[in-house]
Amino acid sequence: MNGTFCKDHFMNETMLDWDDLRLFLAVARLGGLSAAATATGKSAPTLGRRMLALERRLGQELFERTARGYALAPDGEELLASVAGLENRILPLVIDQNERAGPLVKVSAGSWVTHVLCERISDIVGREPVRLRFIADDAALEIGHREAVIGIRNHRPADTRLAGRSIGQVRFAVYAQDKSITGWARVLGTTPSAQWVQSKPRTKADVEITQPRNALDLALAGSCRAVLPTFVGAKFPQLERISQPIPELTHDQWLVTHHEDRFLPEVRSVINRTLKVLQENCMK
Repeated sequence: MNGTFCKDHFMNETMLDWDDLRLFLAVARLGGLSAAATATGKSAPTLGRRMLALERRLGQELFERTARGYALAPDGEELLASVAGLENRILPLVIDQNERAGPLVKVSAGSWVTHVLCERISDIVGREPVRLRFIADDAALEIGHREAVIGIRNHRPADTRLAGRSIGQVRFAVYAQDKSITGWARVLGTTPSAQWVQSKPRTKADVEITQPRNALDLALAGSCRAVLPTFVGAKFPQLERISQPIPELTHDQWLVTHHEDRFLPEVRSVINRTLKVLQENCMK
């Protein structure tokens, strides 16, 4: 470390971008990862990794890491002075771009709920200037770390940073074109419904799949019986429900948000409409 900030590195756009510098400003001004995490929506471990990567790209030590927080090293002081000068020119451009596009609302839910939300997209967006990103994944993302703005979960949130609103109960049952079909659509996964099917005796007519949606496809093709949410199975008159709702698969469903995000007007409107869509379509 030479104690002098290398402006050639800073000006090289292939090495740095504004997001790196924005996070650096937050850590530098607030003196630590925890406060910067609250300000930026990034987790403290993520910020720590980003700052270390920034130092490595620049080849300079920007912070002195102490038990009391992150103190700026001499190179960090010079970078702060340079970035602060650019902030007034860059920030208005970033704000203007975001305002035109609208805030990004990320919705994390399982495959079946995402399917319903996509069908009712116009009811969810309304007239709000927002961008929606659906993250269909049966592994729940960390809402507390702002990986998602809205999450659909099967339990009430215990994290004090999160707010939850009850949607209702979701039930599962076995569906097929008729009761004579014996083969199972077996989803290779760890969800309760996949594990329930895995516990059933195997037949030569079984088909293994990796996506839950393909269980519905196989049932509609008349090839297999499939375990489906009742709100999905009920939509297809060609399918017969050949079991009662399966008690061990019945679960509560919650709409979960970060307690700070839910007060943003555009986000709150999306939350309210998403809740209404789910209560009308997923409680059958």
